[in-house]
Amino acid sequence: MILVDRKEVLRYLGYGKKKADAQIMQSIEDAIEKLQRVVQPRWLYEVFPLTLHLDGTIDFHCFQAVSKNLSKNLTGCEQVVIFAATLGIQVDLLVERYVKLQISQGVIMQAVAAAMIEQVCDTCQETIRQQMEQQGWYLRPRFSPGYGDFALEHQRDVISVLQCPKKIGLTLTDSLLMAPTKSVTAVIGLSRTKQPCHRHGCEVCEKTDCAFRR
Repeated sequence: MILVDRKEVLRYLGYGKKKADAQIMQSIEDAIEKLQRVVQPRWLYEVFPLTLHLDGTIDFHCFQAVSKNLSKNLTGCEQVVIFAATLGIQVDLLVERYVKLQISQGVIMQAVAAAMIEQVCDTCQETIRQQMEQQGWYLRPRFSPGYGDFALEHQRDVISVLQCPKKIGLTLTDSLLMAPTKSVTAVIGLSRTKQPCHRHGCEVCEKTDCAFRR
């Protein structure tokens, strides 16, 4: 059972600070119930050494990237977690069915599924945090391809390195769309220094004009 943050669902629906009426809230509950029946969350990760070069190159020792935003996020880190998670193909099939038959409920299904995958990622990250802290490592916020100037093309690297198609059924189209669509890839820095604040998502994204920003 995945705990679903109703406030996050409403944010994805574009409500912001506006209050949803009883009908919308009931539709959200119906969507949660239906999605809980079919969701099959799967995830995996691997830890690699990390080297930050002065020219801005980030060497994960399994692939390289150039990103000022990610370099800032990883400053002080010596290792990195390469991470992927998915809700499974049945979620996509259910959402697509409702989009075709009842567009308004399909939109709500999309929002609920988006909140679900974020919750799965948060739960997985907490598991990783507990494991790593036992070894004296502390996590930085997860950072996904497509955030800031961390190119979306690096989805290919993450999915290849983790063997996602074979291990969790997560693939990538030629246009860099993940399948299943309700999936996430990310990198998470590991440092020997504990940070008091762990920002993620909107808090680290520089796209301030996004309609879904918290």
